[in-house]
Amino acid sequence: MPESEEWPEGRPEDGEGPATSQDRAASKAVAAERIRRQHLWVDLQVQQAMERGEFDDLPGAGKPIEGLGEVHDPDWWLKKLVEREKISVLPPALALRKEDLELDAVLDRQPGERQVRSVLEDFNLRIVNARRQLEGGPPVITPTRDVDAEVEAWRARRTAKRAAAVARQREADASRRRWWQRRR
Repeated sequence: MPESEEWPEGRPEDGEGPATSQDRAASKAVAAERIRRQHLWVDLQVQQAMERGEFDDLPGAGKPIEGLGEVHDPDWWLKKLVEREKISVLPPALALRKEDLELDAVLDRQPGERQVRSVLEDFNLRIVNARRQLEGGPPVITPTRDVDAEVEAWRARRTAKRAAAVARQREADASRRRWWQRRR
């Protein structure tokens, strides 16, 4: 924007603003006019981008917009977003039930006992908080987990996995022995 539009009497010196109420009113008028004309500037920018070819070869170019079939669904874009981003929108009770089903796998990915205890304590806390809040929806029937019992089960699963891995390694080593090294 040219300086004359921003400050009617030219640019003020360092740190000085419009000195008089007339100058302030003129500045406000210029700003208001700039806002009224902003759509023209946006249209110009889009037109120039089209001329440069910046909108060519966009994904979906020349294809109909999905969701605008025979029956119009005003929330089609929201459903596509949820599907694309894999967003789960469940009531707390159902979300906790789903998480409860997957909790053993989450625990098995934890590197140590302290992390397992932290995950379990967080899970139990969220269950208790969901029971306290009456937000509607289905009731929270997911039971809390006994931290010590779950840690023991995690240790047992971890030990079993290590033993299975050692057994697989021994079988692989035995199958790689040469024919003359094999015992009969």
